Amino acid sequence: MRDLGVGFGYLLKGQRWVARHGKQYDFGLLPGLITLVLYAAALVALAVWGEDFVAWTTPFADDWSSPWQGLFRGFLTVVLFALGLLLAAVTFTAVTLLVGQPFYESLSEKVDRDVSPDGTAPESGLPLWRELWISARDSLRIVLRAAVWGVLLFALGFLPFVGQTAVPVIGFFVTGFFLTEELTAVALQRRGVELRTRLTLLRSRKTLVWGFGTPLGLAFLVPVVAVFLMPGAVAGATLLARDLLGEENAGEPDETEEERVTS
Repeated sequence: MRDLGVGFGYLLKGQRWVARHGKQYDFGLLPGLITLVLYAAALVALAVWGEDFVAWTTPFADDWSSPWQGLFRGFLTVVLFALGLLLAAVTFTAVTLLVGQPFYESLSEKVDRDVSPDGTAPESGLPLWRELWISARDSLRIVLRAAVWGVLLFALGFLPFVGQTAVPVIGFFVTGFFLTEELTAVALQRRGVELRTRLTLLRSRKTLVWGFGTPLGLAFLVPVVAVFLMPGAVAGATLLARDLLGEENAGEPDETEEERVTS
């Protein structure tokens, strides 16, 4: 259980790091704002036409008497929108990271230099187009995995009681895991860590991952909050990635030499 607190601590440390670097933070808001506009339009469309879509996909309920038809389709509409929010929370990170790849790479490197004993940061040595291709490819794989989980949770949502209690909780933990994978990928990809290895690392420390990603996933349900937390989330994920790999840290980000000696 200690890892839950450690994971949440990395999330807070990341936010503190960007708070100390105002210029980096301001520039980092742009990718999130662009993605937010796109996702907001998609969710509005789902809210407006979601009921019509449910009615189209359930023709067998056309002849049901009131109030059963309305209750059934209303429930499916709510579940459909909840599923859309879940997928949006998972894919928002992937799309934002892809849009802001150059910035987030730079931000992650700066965090590495802050905490590295020798003041250096790993570099992939790959051209930008190659890094974008790998990031897009791996993000698609993660989104597909998340979609499988989303469909499964959607189906389980029909179970009485369990669908309204346990399933939403499981959904948030699943979201937290995949959010953490996407965010730590920025630092781990620079180190040449493949997707399969990244997933193995994250599964070996699930409580650490949940402590970092689950609160973030809950916060990301509010789109505006997601935009403002994204730069700090990348910074915190870099610290978490170092923990997963067992890399030595000289101290907290931006600690002075005097603070490191006295701590």
